Amino acid sequence: MKKELEHSFVQQLEKNQNIVHKICRLYTHDRESHNDLFQEITIQLWRAYPKFRGDSKFSTWMYRVALNTAITLYRKSKRRIQTQDYENISFKIQAEEYNDTTEQQLELMYAALKELNDIDKALVFLYLEDKSYKEISQTLGISEINARVKMNRAKEKLRRILNP
Repeated sequence: MKKELEHSFVQQLEKNQNIVHKICRLYTHDRESHNDLFQEITIQLWRAYPKFRGDSKFSTWMYRVALNTAITLYRKSKRRIQTQDYENISFKIQAEEYNDTTEQQLELMYAALKELNDIDKALVFLYLEDKSYKEISQTLGISEINARVKMNRAKEKLRRILNP
């Protein structure tokens, strides 16, 4: 039974690991922090997996656990050391080739996102992942109306950051 549970978990994690990598990129600034956060999220997912009932899609549940872990970990952290941004990290993500303009826009967007508070980061991240407001509200544990209101406020904050 335990082997089946472990096998199922590993399969789901491998299938959906890009979710965790994206969240790690959003909440960290360097490779070491990224790896630490990835490990902590994986541990929390494993601990919570026996309680996963399948009421939602595995990926939705994974978003919730991963985002809560990232937010909790970095809120608890008293010391924030400014580190150099990491570049060219190799993941098991199939990246499309994009031109320099697209890369620059992506870097500007990540820089702007890092200026948002933890909840707004999570909200925008899920929105950019094409999650519906219903899925966003379930993942973050807020009402759908609250998710819409917070998203509009986050969009406005991003506009101000990107166009001072």
